[in-house]
Amino acid sequence: QVQLVESGGGLVQPGGSLRLSCAASGYIFSIVIMGWYRQTPGKQRELVATLTPGGHTNYTDSVKGRFTISRDNAKNTVYLQMNSLKPEDTAVYYCNGKRSYYNDYNVWWSWGQGTQVTVSS
Repeated sequence: QVQLVESGGGLVQPGGSLRLSCAASGYIFSIVIMGWYRQTPGKQRELVATLTPGGHTNYTDSVKGRFTISRDNAKNTVYLQMNSLKPEDTAVYYCNGKRSYYNDYNVWWSWGQGTQVTVSS
């Protein structure tokens, strides 16, 4: 059973930066389409960044130019570098593997606990 562990969240002021990490045992991220998602209370989980095994990335419009998804194959870890953070980025952030590039919600594994990101002055 693959367990996803997200970390790196916290409280940051607007304009600040955070780097989130997603680690797992029992699977190799390098062969899976990986995604970072976020969710706020009462709203559907939203895919914000995607990384394919070939290194192609895609971002939702609201984070383009500010967020960067990357992967360290040796550590089997996926990262989300978040710069120029805004209050509207406040959410719980999750990672998961996507079974299909075109379906955001057909994922491989059970969701982890997520990591809370709060952007506030």
